Amino acid sequence: ASIAYRQHLWRYGFGVAEAMDTAQRAMGLDWPQAITLIERSMDAARDYRGIVNGPLVAAGAGTDHLLLTSAPNIDAVIAAYEMQCAAIERTGARIILMASRALAACARSADDYLYVYDRILSQLRQPVIIHWLGEMFDPALAGYWGSRDIHTAMHTCVQVLQQHATKIDGIKISLLDQAHEITLRRRLPAGVRMYTGDDFNFAELIAGDTHGHSDALLGIFDAIAPAASQALEALALGDLPRYQAILAPTVALSREIFSAPTRFYKTGIVFLAWLNGHQDHFTMLDGQQSARSIAHLSE
Repeated sequence: ASIAYRQHLWRYGFGVAEAMDTAQRAMGLDWPQAITLIERSMDAARDYRGIVNGPLVAAGAGTDHLLLTSAPNIDAVIAAYEMQCAAIERTGARIILMASRALAACARSADDYLYVYDRILSQLRQPVIIHWLGEMFDPALAGYWGSRDIHTAMHTCVQVLQQHATKIDGIKISLLDQAHEITLRRRLPAGVRMYTGDDFNFAELIAGDTHGHSDALLGIFDAIAPAASQALEALALGDLPRYQAILAPTVALSREIFSAPTRFYKTGIVFLAWLNGHQDHFTMLDGQQSARSIAHLSE
């Protein structure tokens, strides 16, 4: 059923960001399961004939096989990233460099982040997508980039992007704050994309402004693929009113699914998959189907 759902997304022209937080990464899906899922998705992508040159699959590389109880150090974080990146490269998938709980736990300054990302990015074969996941999605990532002040953290993030622009396809920012995303988008080096992770304001961010736009790497697109596909086609044809009309109802849905505590949004995504007949049960890893109330699911 999982692979069939990937094929469902490919039929609408989407790529797949595999083994990320939407797949319950670090919330029930461990690294051995994640790499198996990545391998199976890549096998399915090679067999898929609906897209010229095959569909795009990018996969999350992190450090989640490190146990935080073992007090990891910076060298252990680097080794963990290296191991997962190498495993994903062997499958042929693109890499999304996920934020690391272990790095957030052991880093003592912004310099530790600069050092780790320099070591990893300098080794990779293809440009990657960096993922800045906010604490509303994962409380263990509070203070990422070495500061709880968003502007200080953003400065460190921009340093990484500038120093390694040729190694970076883009950055996915998941802070659920439109202003922060636009600010960072305007500071990106030439050739580096902004991938919106703002499931509250995605319609406006993708449409863009006179200074640029955001591409989409969104959990909500998992649930609204038919509508999102039509909307993006309208936008590509320059029909902004149709784009806005199609996506407007889905924004309200997304804001409900991603309401606080946001990290439990996966329950809503899986609930919709079940309602739409993509799986024959409503059961999730670690019992996460119980993470949301009946009132929420009814709404």
